[in-house]
Amino acid sequence: MTLLTRSVSRGPAPARGRGWRTVASRGRIGVLAAVVIAILVVLVALPLGGLVAATVGERGAGAWGDVFVGRIAGNLFWQPLGNSLLVGLGTGLLSTVIGAFLAWVVVMSDVPGRKIIGALAAVPFALPSFAIALAWETVFRNDRIGGSPGLLQSFGIAVPDALAWGAVPITLTLVAHYFSLSFLVVAAALANVGGDLLAAAELTGASRLRIALRVTLPSVAPALLSGFLLAFAEGVSNFAVPALLGLPVRFQTLSTRLYGSISTGDVERGYVLSILLVVIAAAVLFLGTKATGRGSFATLTGKATRARAVRTGVWRIPLLVAASTLVLVTAIVPGIVLAVSTVLRRTGRVDGGFTLHFWTGGSDPGIAQGVRGILTDPTVITALGGTLALGASVAVGAIILGVLGAYVLRRLPRARVTSGTISFLSYVPFLIPGVAFGAAFIAQFGTPIGPLPSLYGTFWILILAGVAASVPFAFQTSRAALGQVSSELEEAATVAGARGPRRLARILLPLSARGVVGGGVLVFVTMVRDLSLVVLLVTPATPLLSTMTFRYASEGFTQHANAITLIIAAISVAATLLARRLQGDRNAGSTT
Repeated sequence: MTLLTRSVSRGPAPARGRGWRTVASRGRIGVLAAVVIAILVVLVALPLGGLVAATVGERGAGAWGDVFVGRIAGNLFWQPLGNSLLVGLGTGLLSTVIGAFLAWVVVMSDVPGRKIIGALAAVPFALPSFAIALAWETVFRNDRIGGSPGLLQSFGIAVPDALAWGAVPITLTLVAHYFSLSFLVVAAALANVGGDLLAAAELTGASRLRIALRVTLPSVAPALLSGFLLAFAEGVSNFAVPALLGLPVRFQTLSTRLYGSISTGDVERGYVLSILLVVIAAAVLFLGTKATGRGSFATLTGKATRARAVRTGVWRIPLLVAASTLVLVTAIVPGIVLAVSTVLRRTGRVDGGFTLHFWTGGSDPGIAQGVRGILTDPTVITALGGTLALGASVAVGAIILGVLGAYVLRRLPRARVTSGTISFLSYVPFLIPGVAFGAAFIAQFGTPIGPLPSLYGTFWILILAGVAASVPFAFQTSRAALGQVSSELEEAATVAGARGPRRLARILLPLSARGVVGGGVLVFVTMVRDLSLVVLLVTPATPLLSTMTFRYASEGFTQHANAITLIIAAISVAATLLARRLQGDRNAGSTT
């Protein structure tokens, strides 16, 4: 009886202690949520607000009028808009067709070598878009704008202007880069088309063509539309490829036009074009979300079944040749072309001999106007260090912010306002093209704000812009990684008296480390190869490899540009393979 009385009398004390700890924990989570929202407001909302604020008032109103109805409106907005839509539409359609074809070959056919084809199909997206553009220029460049022609013309093969410059090469280059998006999206959808559905259709006596049109195609229709919209939006907003293959012949898109406006001091008109580019990209993705959200496209039944391999019969070899050619041309050939071009003594000519000067040579007035090799150029070495430092800094900052935001949503699942605000602000940067985001940061942080100095020309503005642009991916990968950790583990730690920071550091982060680190590596890759975001923010005091590539290519130093591009591509591909390895290890660990 005495023992029972003591046990009962001691019961309320721990209960009251747990109650106070719960209240205190919620208070700390509330403070953390406020901090995360404040950071997102500074990084996302304020730059956009500054961009809009810079286009109001007397000067801003004049800029809007000039863009829409002024005497130069055609060259300033309407013609670049038409070119952007043309390139975006071609990129979206061709990327979807090629990506869907390769996805079908890899997931649903019996074509040999499917795993290799699938691995190579994902490589082009890991490469910088300007890498493929430079490879195209190395082969197809003609003498329309002067300078050294490409390899084909050096062999006596006339290259028409339409194939060397303008809409056609821009579109084909963007397709070679962005079809990987459609491939990944459609492949994931095809993997979920259970074999039971196809078997049921076969039992009805339907032909293979009828099954493909009536069962498989409707099942992956949302994925096809999503792949098209992603490629379309990327094609409309891409800066690097139109700048390299379009600007020399005055083929302007919205991204190159706003870059030209801001870089020449016409900032108000450039800001207006930035806003319009954001609106167009957001509208495309919004319409796509609405379209894919309608109707039912269920392909998963109660009993999980693997996708059935379609017997291709006599078409196996032709399909293998077609798929292999596509991935080789887009994933392997550009690297070979760039590598060969860097050791040619004369640009675009193999009959001029070979040299390693553009890699390791010193200053020689007889070669490349005295520009030394990239590995002996202090500016390039500085740019390499700055690029790696920027990628690492942005990856760490974005992942920390992403983990904290995901942790708040995990701890406050019923706080709709808080969760909605964090989710919305974390998604908005996905709608903003890189060059427009750079313009927004110039508008907000390019001038002093109270006691804070202007950040333009400093490394800090690059880091802040990079973190802001990377938030969507960092937040989603962190949320997925934390979501794989059972809440029961955290509840057990709570009962044991562990506070929130201790639970996060000792339980959640170690168990989700591979997924979080994998997301950080992919953020690093994005920043290392990015040009659109940083092209307006970089100054001579903050050189980066991507902007040096653009400068060398614009000035006609092809070998130097291609050599730097190879370094960027090597870093990007190596880091991407590491991220895929981490993701694979995490998935394998989650199934054991």
